[in-house]
Amino acid sequence: MKQILTVLLVLWPAFSQTSIRGIPAAALDRHRALEEKARATVRAEQVREHMRRMSAEPHHAGSPGSRAVAEYALEQFRSWGFAAEIEEFEALLPTPTRRVLELVEPERYGARLQEPVLEEDPDSGDAGQLPTYNAYSASGDVTAPLIYINYGIPEDYETLAKLGLDVKGKIVIARYGKSWRGTKVKVAREHGAVGCIIYSDPKDDGYFAGDVYPKGQYRPKFGAQRGSVLDMPLYPGDPLSPGWASVKGSRKLALSEAQSVMKIPVLPVSYEDVARLLEHLDGPVAPENWRGALPLTYHVGPGPAKVRLAVDFDWAVRPVYNVIARLAGSVYPDEWIIYGNHHDAWVNGAHDPASGAAALLETARVISELRRQGWQPPRTLVLALWDAEEFGLIGSTEWAEKHAEELRKKAVVYLNTDSNAKGGFSASGSHALQQFMEEVARDVTDPESSKSVLAAFLARKSQRAADGKPARFALGAPGAGSDYVAFIHFNGVPSLNVGFDGDGLEGAYHSIYDSFTWYSRFADSDFRYGAALAQVMATAILRLSEAALLPFDFRGFTGEVQRYLEEVLKLAKEKNVALDLAQVQREIRALEQSAGKLEAAYQSALSSSPAASRERLAAVNGKLYRSESALLSAGGLPHREWYRHRIYAPGRYTGYSAKTLPGVREALEAGNAEEAAREAKLLLDVLRALHAVVRDVTGDLQRLKSRR
Repeated sequence: MKQILTVLLVLWPAFSQTSIRGIPAAALDRHRALEEKARATVRAEQVREHMRRMSAEPHHAGSPGSRAVAEYALEQFRSWGFAAEIEEFEALLPTPTRRVLELVEPERYGARLQEPVLEEDPDSGDAGQLPTYNAYSASGDVTAPLIYINYGIPEDYETLAKLGLDVKGKIVIARYGKSWRGTKVKVAREHGAVGCIIYSDPKDDGYFAGDVYPKGQYRPKFGAQRGSVLDMPLYPGDPLSPGWASVKGSRKLALSEAQSVMKIPVLPVSYEDVARLLEHLDGPVAPENWRGALPLTYHVGPGPAKVRLAVDFDWAVRPVYNVIARLAGSVYPDEWIIYGNHHDAWVNGAHDPASGAAALLETARVISELRRQGWQPPRTLVLALWDAEEFGLIGSTEWAEKHAEELRKKAVVYLNTDSNAKGGFSASGSHALQQFMEEVARDVTDPESSKSVLAAFLARKSQRAADGKPARFALGAPGAGSDYVAFIHFNGVPSLNVGFDGDGLEGAYHSIYDSFTWYSRFADSDFRYGAALAQVMATAILRLSEAALLPFDFRGFTGEVQRYLEEVLKLAKEKNVALDLAQVQREIRALEQSAGKLEAAYQSALSSSPAASRERLAAVNGKLYRSESALLSAGGLPHREWYRHRIYAPGRYTGYSAKTLPGVREALEAGNAEEAAREAKLLLDVLRALHAVVRDVTGDLQRLKSRR
């Protein structure tokens, strides 16, 4: 017996490597052959061609270029046998009619506010480019003293206060980084600023890191980062229709009622223009960690520099073109696997978003090839290319608001990609899908190392670890910044956001230099990482579509939530707030035990060969994928009811980055003990709701097996 046990222990890693969560052992060989065929069908040259076509011309949302890209994708989907259409919405998509930034004291200088054409990059001279601006800035014409605020995050205002300074009545200048650009403007206004200038410092994104474009990949001196400053942590989507779809003829708020639009003027500028402003600041020398790489002494100010900032916009409502492609499921047509990426760009957008959009199209082609050879998806596949993501996740949000009832009933998982390039793999999303995503990464080859994507991920993580602990795979908590937001935070659809990071590739971000030339030189020259992303997504889609039992596992969820709770308890102690979380702790421990029982029932039911009726399997799977909605609260989070998920949300003052257990955590950060206690009760409620689902599914699986 001891010898048998020893053999089993030796062989266990090999057994675990061959399992695929949700796929019965009897179907494993056939399914694995299907996956291998799919991954072998991916062609890097196809990814390259899609990117070349989609990034050939500027195509910002609301423009003829955006419509042309949508029609190109529509043609591709239809040629591959998808039922595809352009589903049109409309939204407030303002473009600038005036942009002025000038130093008026102690001397005069007019900022250039234009990115120069480069001979080495033909697309940098394309017609139809949007100028450098920040969408949803307020219109305004202000003249005021200038003050430098580092990154413009809340901690920087604490430093200003220690220096005896404030920003009331002043125009602030902040560098990009550390937070969502809209948060910089919101915080500046809350502290009394009358205008905001944002720039990319060469220390963060320029010659300090390496050669600038066209010699190298980094931002050149007159490069500037466009971008939306919509207050997306309040609500994303069309500012005039929070919580409902903006279709033709639908009700709209007045512009003055749109709370997500900024209330002070803001403009992005190049570091070359900024240097002419900063060199005229006096006042205290900036703290060391505030200093960038411009050839000057960084002073905070205010003055003697005084600047005029004047911007105005057309405030036009423009069309939004979402491309939606479907393949009906042959077994479970009312269970949807959704995969989306946006297609709109600030200019040509080779990296952002054509790199991800091209991988999505290649995934669709691979699926069509499998169908040509006789495979049919058991569950319905919905592939989407969203418009107006750059303005504020508008296309995906309006679609998710319009189809909210259907999504809450039918959406099994929403898969999201965005920009993609050579670099490390990253994944964030619903923690109940952690084991599923780890197995997908295990079975796809990393193009650089020739190891698995998972092995490369763990090796990279180990190299960066400061504590020396063994690396483990974990999904990041979903915040904001891409099109999964309306699915998970508003509708409670389990979601994943995946891709390859593209380390150090911010130099062309949101500029005229994010072109096919730049991308093919610096980001993914042989398009191997685009192909790898298509392999990851095809693998994930096949597994989700074919799973007899959907691959949810709540053990990973409980472990992550326990860690978040420990952070919150530590924060309460630091803030000296008496907060009773004992019931929450007990509920997590009980949920952990129930998750273990569910896992045993899951494996037992799966191993006994699913011979149950489609109806009984569909009922169990429906409870599994709708479990995410148990974590929503109808009233939403404090101060922003659009966000309803009580486990994760974008932080009110972090933007892209997630705040976990956000209601409790942000109340503690604000020192609001009463609100923290209320939020702890709501957190307990959703954990109990999820626990009830887990127990219910466990009973269903046990009964399912007993009937076979």
